[in-house]
Amino acid sequence: MRRWPTSLRTGLLRLAAVLLLAAPAAGMAADASAQQAGAQDKYLQLFISQPYLELHTGPGRGYPVAQVVGRGEAIDVLLRKTEWFKVRTERGVEGWANERDLVLAHLADGTLFVFKRGDRDTFTNHDWETGVFAGAYGGASMISAYESFSFNSQLKVEITLGQYLGNISNGYIAEIGLNHVFVPEWRLSPFITLGTGFDRVQPKVTLTQPLDSTNQTAYVGLGARFYLTRRFFLRADYRYHTVFTSRDQNEVNQEWKLGFAFFY
Repeated sequence: MRRWPTSLRTGLLRLAAVLLLAAPAAGMAADASAQQAGAQDKYLQLFISQPYLELHTGPGRGYPVAQVVGRGEAIDVLLRKTEWFKVRTERGVEGWANERDLVLAHLADGTLFVFKRGDRDTFTNHDWETGVFAGAYGGASMISAYESFSFNSQLKVEITLGQYLGNISNGYIAEIGLNHVFVPEWRLSPFITLGTGFDRVQPKVTLTQPLDSTNQTAYVGLGARFYLTRRFFLRADYRYHTVFTSRDQNEVNQEWKLGFAFFY
C-alpha cells in the first residue's frame, strides 16, 4: 500500500489544524442586523416561549449553566458562534444559548425567530464553505485547501491553494474558479467546475531543466459532495489541467482528490 511522504503528511496535518482554528464565527443570524442608536448598539430582541432557557458560560455543552431565563422574558442577541448564540438578559446577565433552544423564540411582533442552522436545509443553501483535500496532481502526491462563497444554492466562486510533492519536482498551485451544483437539495449532489490559476514548479534536478518556473493554468472538472451531519460533508474532485508553458507544447496534468469540508 502506498504511503504518503512524511513531509506531505505533516503538511496536511498543519493545514487542517490552521483551517479548523481559523474557522470564522458566523455573525448575527440572517434576520439579526446590528443598528446604531445614539451611543449604544441596538440588538435583536427575542422573547422566550418555552418554560425556560438555559444559558451556559461558554459556547458549548461542556460549559456549566449559569443562568435560566423564564417564559415570556426578553433577551438581546449579541452574536453567533457556529451553533451558539451569545445573549443578554433583561437583568444584564450574558450567556450562551444553543440554537436548538431558540427555535421557538419569537420576535416582538409574535413571529418566530428564523435563522440558518447547521443541517440539511442549510447545506442546500449556505454562504461559505471551507475544506482540505488529499490526492494526486500529475502523478505527484498533493494536499490542498479551498474556500468558497455561494452566490446562490447552485453557483459558487472558490479559491484553491495546494502543494504537490513528486519524484522529479515539487510545486504549488493557486486557482480561482466557478462551481455549479446541479441538485443542491440532494444529500449526494454532483457539480462541475472550471477556472484558472498558476502553477509554480520547483525541479529537484536542475541539470536538464530550468530553475523554478511559474506558468498559468486552466482547468475543467467534475465532482460530488456528500452531506454527513451538522455542518460537515465529504467532497471528491477530478480536474483536468492545461499548463501554458513557454515551450511550444503545453502540458496536461490530471488531479484527483478527496476532502473533508464544513459550511457556515
